Amino acid sequence: MVILVQFAIGLIFGVGLIVSGMSNPAKVLNFLDIGGIPAGTWDASLAFVMAGAVAVTFIGFSRVLKLARPFFADRFYLPTRRDIDPRIVAGPAIFGVGWGLVGFCPGPALTALGFGSLSAVIFVAAMCGGMVLARFIAHLPPVSRFVTPADPLET
Repeated sequence: MVILVQFAIGLIFGVGLIVSGMSNPAKVLNFLDIGGIPAGTWDASLAFVMAGAVAVTFIGFSRVLKLARPFFADRFYLPTRRDIDPRIVAGPAIFGVGWGLVGFCPGPALTALGFGSLSAVIFVAAMCGGMVLARFIAHLPPVSRFVTPADPLET
C-alpha cells in the first residue's frame, strides 16, 4: 500500500511538472533570462508555479508537523544542525548553476526522460556521475592541513 501511495504522489508531481512547463528547459531558461526585460524572452509564468509550490509546502508542513508521527514512518526525520557549513552553501550553488546553464533540475529532467529528450539523457547521466563523484569525495579521509609552497618537500 505504501508503494502505491508513493507512486501516486510521484505521478502527481510528474504531471504537475509537465503541465507547469518545468520539464521544458527552454521555458525554464526563458524564466531565468531576467536580462531580457522588456524586449527579451523573459517568461514570468514559472514565478506563479514557484509561488504555488511555496504556498502548498508552507501549509503542508505546518499541518503535517502537528501530527504525532508520519503516516508511513515511525518518526519525522528533521535536520538538527543549525550551523552553515561549506556543503550547505556549495550544494545549492552547484544546483543553481546547473539549472541556469541547461534549464534542468533533477525532477524535471527525470520527467523529460519520458519524452526521449537527448538533453535530458545527457543531464541525467552527468547528474548520476556527479552523485557518484560526490559520494567518493565524501568518503575521502579528511585533510588535516593544506600544503603550501613554503613547506619543505618530503623525501
